[in-house]
Amino acid sequence: MPNYVKFMKNILSKKEWLSEYETVALTKECTAFLQNKLALKLKDPKSFTIPCKIGESYCCKALCDLRANINLMPKSIFKFLGIGEVKATIVTLQLANRSLAYPKGKIEYVLVRVDKFSFLTNFIVLVFEVDKEVSIILGRPFLATGRMWIDVQQGELTVRVQDNKVMFNVLKAMKFLDSMKEGSIMEELETLVSMGRNFEKEPLENALDSEPLEYEKANQCLALMDAYLKSYI
Repeated sequence: MPNYVKFMKNILSKKEWLSEYETVALTKECTAFLQNKLALKLKDPKSFTIPCKIGESYCCKALCDLRANINLMPKSIFKFLGIGEVKATIVTLQLANRSLAYPKGKIEYVLVRVDKFSFLTNFIVLVFEVDKEVSIILGRPFLATGRMWIDVQQGELTVRVQDNKVMFNVLKAMKFLDSMKEGSIMEELETLVSMGRNFEKEPLENALDSEPLEYEKANQCLALMDAYLKSYI
């Protein structure tokens, strides 16, 4: 054991005594503890996520995972994006429970937009259930490309490209607006879909059956959706 541990043990067990004027050198850790200079224990800031955009319309949250050396995308999202064909890969993934997962392939040079910055990114495509909060996983290659700097204490993540940078606060800015919960957005989507069915009628029939309030509500729904998307990306 370290000398100072053995020394303290002997002192406490009264196997060794200090002389009246003896000076004992303490370690930095002991000194910090005695002077109450140890850092305060902080709360867990949870996972670091950033809003990103893939393609022209798909907006999502991405988990920044320093433990992963790949970028991961669900197969369902890959199909939705329609960004080409996957290439074969011999990569095998070992999950946290030690089980193995076999990807469907990889897709290269996918344009991922984070705020005002755009990055070409390679993804491994895997069949798994899409999380409603986090759709894709960005690993160390992407974080290195974006020169990302993470301040865990402040809950801040900074993306840097040359002399420009954008900062995200995962404790505040990464959350949806309280007034735009997932349920309310789904209700507005259902409203727009039902109105769209009515608009498929012949113009004259539609004009006779529809009320002015329906058009006004449709505009309100579209405005709400637009504000929601702007707050998200």
